[in-house]
Amino acid sequence: MLTKNQIKLITSLTQKKYRKQEQLFIAEGVKVISEFLDANYELEHLYYTEAIFEQVDQDKKTLVTVAELNKITALTTANNCLAVFKIPRLKMLRQEGLIVALDDIRDPGNLGTIIRLCDWFGISKIVCTFETVDVYNPKVVQATMGSMARVDVHYIDLEKFLNRAPMAVFGTFMDGENIYNVNLPKEGIVVLGNEANGISEVISTCVSQKIAIPRFGNLQQTESLNVATAAAIILSEFRRNFN
Repeated sequence: MLTKNQIKLITSLTQKKYRKQEQLFIAEGVKVISEFLDANYELEHLYYTEAIFEQVDQDKKTLVTVAELNKITALTTANNCLAVFKIPRLKMLRQEGLIVALDDIRDPGNLGTIIRLCDWFGISKIVCTFETVDVYNPKVVQATMGSMARVDVHYIDLEKFLNRAPMAVFGTFMDGENIYNVNLPKEGIVVLGNEANGISEVISTCVSQKIAIPRFGNLQQTESLNVATAAAIILSEFRRNFN
């Protein structure tokens, strides 16, 4: 049975300030929770409506009713389980390999999808401006489908990071060079911009090469691609010659 204090704590974790204060976040659904458990994230507590996760110690889980789960879910329709995990300490950020940099990404679904894409393409590091949506936002966590467990997301002074980077910095712009004509390296930083405004003026000064995904339609009237869609195409091109 859920207590009022448990309900209050769990529902408060939908807000960034309480996640930061408690150093906790929530995850929902068997798939997502399993990924975090397999990655050895520290489980605070698990709430479930049916016999699942037999490997979890009994004192770390509570059987609840569907009605109780509906009181604590961050989803429109509750799943059959919800877990509270401790936010882990991030590993040291090493400037090597291929790194994705996000300049003020605001949509949780976009961030979650980009994290999944990085996982798919073997990219383990994402760096973000402080204005980018919080990775532990429940909507981001769900959108990653567990890929968060394998991709480190750092919030930093992006301008300073890019200016000090020992590798090429590629930025996505509408007027950039056709990505299909660029000799892309195995290592580098790929900057993706805000959904509405693209890469900011400040961050654009840190970019060493502008790249673009060309439009092929006869009318050429499409304004832009969704940032997550663009990320998929760009990361595929970066990995194409190094698989």
